[in-house]
Amino acid sequence: MLRIEGLTKRFSGKAAVDNVSLSIPKGEMVGVIGRSGAGKSTLLRMINRLAEPSSGRLISDERDVTALKGAELRAWRRDTAMIFQQFNLVGRLDVLTNVLLGRLNHRSTFLTLVKSFSPDDKIRAIAALERLDMGHLLAQRAETLSGGQQQRVAIARALVQEPKVILADEPIASLDPRNTQVVMDALFRINREDGITVICNLHDLDIAAKYCDRLIGMAAGKVVFDDVPQALTREIAAELYGIEAKDAGAEALDALDAIAIAEAKRAKQSAA
Repeated sequence: MLRIEGLTKRFSGKAAVDNVSLSIPKGEMVGVIGRSGAGKSTLLRMINRLAEPSSGRLISDERDVTALKGAELRAWRRDTAMIFQQFNLVGRLDVLTNVLLGRLNHRSTFLTLVKSFSPDDKIRAIAALERLDMGHLLAQRAETLSGGQQQRVAIARALVQEPKVILADEPIASLDPRNTQVVMDALFRINREDGITVICNLHDLDIAAKYCDRLIGMAAGKVVFDDVPQALTREIAAELYGIEAKDAGAEALDALDAIAIAEAKRAKQSAA
């Protein structure tokens, strides 16, 4: 269980995240939605402690994460793997080495400095790549890959950290529809098969509703919606997206309606 209690982050006196309180059970797949500037990325960065909160607390298994320092903080960052919109790979390094970088927090300082990885580390990295259908590209330089391939490498790197939580910050924002599905399918399988909590910032309501158990809607740094996707109404979407919801958002909300109908049909078939 991850508990966020009154988490706030201010920049020059303005609250980017404003008194957010949430409880996220282990193994849930959560979509954080809202327009640009709503505070979604800042929230994820505070969970990982890449950004320090101005006030509030983050509690995990009764441990105050906001108070962690040194080795304990490094262990927390290992347990909360980050996946970024721009992949954050080292382009000149091959795919396998990029994935192996996810093992650095499991190793001694000396071995980290010399980049000496054990056979077990390499087996783990290759297995992660195979799982994401990227094993055949392990010797290729990361900078030569497509955007979707690079994001799958980034997911493999996160997997070898052996995280308890994966924080995905707009992981599909720069991808085409086909690669969007591949990446979201991969995150969904990891959540379901490994029981890893996934918290994913998303703009696309259709994608969020399709893959996530729960949606958290943010506007102006505050949580204005927290429920299952089928509970999202056009009025709430208008609050989340403003004018955007009246235009592009309407099509996405129609997709939400279609998903709700499909789920109702499946439930009826199961009952029968």
